[in-house]
Amino acid sequence: MKIQKKSFNSVLLEGAHDGAGGRRLYVDQGEINNIDWQAMTYGYLPPKGVFDWHHHDDIEETMLVIKGTGVVSDEDGNYEYSEGDLFIFPANTKHKIENPSDQQHEYVFVRVATREL
Repeated sequence: MKIQKKSFNSVLLEGAHDGAGGRRLYVDQGEINNIDWQAMTYGYLPPKGVFDWHHHDDIEETMLVIKGTGVVSDEDGNYEYSEGDLFIFPANTKHKIENPSDQQHEYVFVRVATREL
């Protein structure tokens, strides 16, 4: 396998979480050996947007906040976020991400399987 290079703008912006936000899918199925799930995305959440309650079956998700301040929630509570914060959502953990502001928020998501695929 050869080194792959992608420019930020060469990856198309698409809808995410039923249109609540958007994303650029940087690493996807077949681009890394033995991965059959979405591994790395650059996510966007519009003003007043919500990535509503969801979980990832057997996938641990890490979220780096690039732009914005808002709230992440899980079944144990609410956690404020701001630029530079990093969250780790254990596999199968129900969570949501809210942008209460009037500005678009941006994130990098990395997902890792906790079981053999």
